[in-house]
Parts: sequence; structure tokens; C-alpha cells
Amino acid sequence: MPKTIDYFFTPVSPFTYLGHERFVAIARKHGAQIVVKPVDLGRVFAVSGGLPLKQRAPQRQAYRLFELKRWREHLGLPLNVQPKFFPVPADASSKWILAALEQGTDAALRLSGAIMRAVWVEERNVADAQTLSAIAHEQGFDAVTLAERAGSGEVSARYDELTQEAIDRKVFGSPWYVYQDEPFWGQDRLDFLDRSLAK
Repeated sequence: MPKTIDYFFTPVSPFTYLGHERFVAIARKHGAQIVVKPVDLGRVFAVSGGLPLKQRAPQRQAYRLFELKRWREHLGLPLNVQPKFFPVPADASSKWILAALEQGTDAALRLSGAIMRAVWVEERNVADAQTLSAIAHEQGFDAVTLAERAGSGEVSARYDELTQEAIDRKVFGSPWYVYQDEPFWGQDRLDFLDRSLAK
């Protein structure tokens, strides 16, 4: 029976960006299938005790910056800890990822990574339709077709379904990985996921 990992995330999370490529590499190493599930983290936060960044206490916001700098240096990844376009709504980019998912998991993962880099490395506004179109084109997609699907009722309904699934399965942050009904919250738990997949 193939190994399967549910991947709940918002593409505008810095910690999702920091873990994305490592997660994909770990899954491939173990021959595991990734089930791509972008969700509306605002709705998840509303029922799980989470707060949007601007509503968090100043000391929590300050510590988050230290953590991002530490992880940036530890992983050797480029990262603007305070990018120009953040906070930024994630609904549009999440729906573009779901549209790409109709072309396969690898397509969705590739577009997800590009959107994350756009926010955290390239200072681009992923809430802007033209920016999303450009990113999709750069990744080899037919941007016009993808935009049409991203704006469809079916994709919007799927986004809502995945968000409700996240709530029902007690997700409360991003990234969130589930393997054999065991949750792993955060890219700093990828070593534990790796060990579980190796069993």
C-alpha cells in the first residue's frame, strides 16, 4: 500500500516556504504520495485559537522574526523576513494551486513553491491576478486556462471543502503534514516525519 501524506498549508506562510522543498524531497525519498491541500488559514485560526500576525502580541511578533532569521541561516535559503507584500490574502493563490492540481500533484507542488518564493524572496504580490498569471507562465502553465479554472465555482467549492476538512481534522497551523493519522505541525517537524516514513 503506497504511503500517503496529507499536506495542509497556506502558500503565504514563511514556514511553509522554508519547508516546502525539503518536504517534497523527503516524500520522494520514501516513495510517498503527497495530497496537496491548500486551506484558508484565517478560517482555521478562527476556530483553533490562532491569530493573524498583526493581532499577535508584540513579543510574539518580535520572536517570530528571530526564528525566521535563524531558519534562513540554518537552511541557507533566501528569505526576506519582512517582505513588501505581507500580510497578503492567500485565497487567490490557493485557488490557482488547486487549478494546477487538476494537472497533477507535481504541477501543484511546482506552482506552490513558485508562489511561496514570490512572496518571501521576490517581493511580488500574489494577491494580484497579473502577478499570479506571470508566475504560472514562468512555470510553464497556460496562464489563461489556469486563471479560468481558479475562478470557477468548482475550485472555490473545493477550497471550502479542504478548509472544512482541516478544521474537522484539528489542523491549527501551516504547514501541517498528516501521515497515518499522525499530525506533524511545522517545517521544524520534518525530521520526525522523515523517521515515521522510514519505518
